[in-house]
Amino acid sequence: MFVTVKTRVYPDETGAYTEIPGLLTPAGVLEPLLDYFMSRSHDRSLTWMGKVARSVRMFLEYMHSNPAERDTYRLFQNFAQRLYTGTIDRKTGLDPSGLGWSPRSAHDAKSIINHLTDFFDWLGEMRPGAATINPRYAGGAYDRLCDEAAYQYRRDRAFLGHVWAANATPEATGHRVRAQRTPQVTQGGPPAFPEERFMDLLSKGFKVGSRHDYRNILITLLLHGAGFRESEPFHLYISDVFPDPANQKQAKVLIHHPSQGSAPGDWRDEAGQPRKGNRAAYLAEKFGLVPRTHLLGIRGAGWKGGMHDGPYYKQAYWFLPEYGELFLQLWHRYLEDVVRLDRRHPFAFINLKREPLGEMYCLSQYNKAHAAACERIGLKVGKALGTTPHGHRHAYGRRLRKAGIDKMLIRRFMHHASLESQEVYTRADNREIQAELIAAVQRLHLATGNPVDTRLMNMSH
Repeated sequence: MFVTVKTRVYPDETGAYTEIPGLLTPAGVLEPLLDYFMSRSHDRSLTWMGKVARSVRMFLEYMHSNPAERDTYRLFQNFAQRLYTGTIDRKTGLDPSGLGWSPRSAHDAKSIINHLTDFFDWLGEMRPGAATINPRYAGGAYDRLCDEAAYQYRRDRAFLGHVWAANATPEATGHRVRAQRTPQVTQGGPPAFPEERFMDLLSKGFKVGSRHDYRNILITLLLHGAGFRESEPFHLYISDVFPDPANQKQAKVLIHHPSQGSAPGDWRDEAGQPRKGNRAAYLAEKFGLVPRTHLLGIRGAGWKGGMHDGPYYKQAYWFLPEYGELFLQLWHRYLEDVVRLDRRHPFAFINLKREPLGEMYCLSQYNKAHAAACERIGLKVGKALGTTPHGHRHAYGRRLRKAGIDKMLIRRFMHHASLESQEVYTRADNREIQAELIAAVQRLHLATGNPVDTRLMNMSH
């Protein structure tokens, strides 16, 4: 009944438009949500918008399934509780509402509630009078539902008891909200790709028949050998790779910011003079494209931000240095395939075998290829095992820590905005913890001169 769709918003009379997620209702696209996304399009990603659209969709589905509920406070409270408990009767396995929700994790439920809280806060501030009784109300039925919900939320501030207005205390309403606390978990080691299997992955995993898949090997080297996030190589241009002047055997790779990074040197005006500008302008003028961060669908690719090196680019800091040398060797082999195809874009990684040939290579395709490569060498694929693409960034961070690299340098190499960001990547794993415990036991025995009491070993017999 409610479906997330790709929408084009034309904010003025020019030909410029913005692609953002939209929520399609039986009465049309939900306009308040489009307005909200447009107001945040300069500082929020399409991924974030998709998550907010999902949260709003769930709330509208719940409202539609409970039309008799007139008490807005109860509606908010019950919706929040159903996120934690699900909507299915435990004894019968039935759900008369048709929602069919399973209980969600505390983290996911809290995230949905926060998305709605921010949306209703914004809606209440930007459209404070929209929900008042007005026979000339211009919005659709579901637009009005959102406006009314935002009005009630702003009035009562009673969404899950986060903030209480004077007229919405537990004593005044007769309702009490029991806070859901997320269980505290000791942070263990990050799921890093196993170092001892990395070269097997490159030489055997990314090999089909007698042919190596240079494209996916190169992407994986950027993740494992230079610590890039899995989406970042998909913003790389061919001109961003060249021999390092300090070491001609090693590749120097600069992945520029998708929009603000400097345009490459091949940009010329009508008179043949060099043009200067950012990559958003370069893509628009030369190719009629927008940065991949602005694309919905499989061609899109994220950009988390963090610390940049030069004028809005992130340099590859190879560790081990041999990875940079291998990258340059395979890069030249890969370009031999690229030059055979026409490209209508500047991006480095392209479709070589599947249609449309020469089109941008997609992150989802790489994820499938990486999983298949892991399985070829006998590795089970799973985030907790470190065998997804993000496990390579964890392996890079852990490698830096084990080598004794200073935290300030790790921050730079991994392009983190703060020192705290690296903690999850440099935390000791379970094997290191067990090794430290064994070493500590040995030190204790040496210090006290007391061996392990054999009675402890005999208690199970």
